[in-house]
Amino acid sequence: MQYRTLGRTGIRVSPYALGALMFATSVGNPDPDDSARIIHRALDAGINFIDTADAYGDSEEVVGKALRGRRDDVVLATKVSRPMGQDPNHQGTSRRWIMTEVENSLRRLQTDHIDLYQIHRLDPATDIEETLSALSDLIRSGKVRAIGSSNTPPSDIVEAQWVAERRGYERFRTEQPPYSILNRAIESEVLPIAQRYGMGVVTWGPLGQGLLTGRIRKGQETDVRRARMLGALNDEHRIEVVEQLIPLAAEAGLPLTHLAMAFTIAHPGVTSALLGARTMEQFEGLLAGIEVTLSDDILDRIDEIVPPGTDVGTLDQAYLPPALQRPHLRRRPLSERSAA
Repeated sequence: MQYRTLGRTGIRVSPYALGALMFATSVGNPDPDDSARIIHRALDAGINFIDTADAYGDSEEVVGKALRGRRDDVVLATKVSRPMGQDPNHQGTSRRWIMTEVENSLRRLQTDHIDLYQIHRLDPATDIEETLSALSDLIRSGKVRAIGSSNTPPSDIVEAQWVAERRGYERFRTEQPPYSILNRAIESEVLPIAQRYGMGVVTWGPLGQGLLTGRIRKGQETDVRRARMLGALNDEHRIEVVEQLIPLAAEAGLPLTHLAMAFTIAHPGVTSALLGARTMEQFEGLLAGIEVTLSDDILDRIDEIVPPGTDVGTLDQAYLPPALQRPHLRRRPLSERSAA
């Protein structure tokens, strides 16, 4: 395993990290013991980076239990800010909530520190200074080793870096965006900005929400229905692109999953890509491609199919800025709209 430095933190991590969403018994593997076996298998294979979140059901509890006796072998990452109940203050990036929820995550993970604590979504209602101030105090207390952001627009990445510098706060050391052959938009700004600031990048969704497994094919109605159920299909164009990638993978002598995974870690701005397996069979299939390296010719062919910096369709789980989601942020009050 050739480990990579997580930004400029000095922390060395594997190029593939284990995403723990599917270890939540409510949405993924219903058997925590089976999830623990996957985690142990990953560690034995050299994967030393595990990423979860407080909002992933009971994933933190499952991971914490599985890491008993092996905690020091793992770079452990989790996230905060997504709603954790109906209380309006049990979410967001205020000092009040961060200081409360980090204690909950530490308890669930059965550890005294978190190696990488990430803001799942920045909250436009909270001043970034408030958030960075709280996170800086957590680092100084020893409860958190490094901090990062997730699904962050380029302008917000830059603002957070400048605020940290001006105010003397700890700065975001990592960013976690979606990235796959089908979703390459981060190549335009997010990845160059992260490189400029020395940030590590941990990408999610390397299999394009299941489309890059090769199991969802054009004209196969059963799989199309399955894709819709998974939220992976929002236009036929994405499937048409997959149909072009399948013969390319065959020509390279690779399963499509291995082609897709290797693509994500080929970019110099990407530190690690998250593997999100639900079962041991799925994990073993992904693990078999961990040493795959794509040639320049194959990468050039991928560029011809999906041009750099572009998305094929829209990722269903992609971040949408509040101004696009909330009408009141992009519309003047009716009483102010008249030009007269």
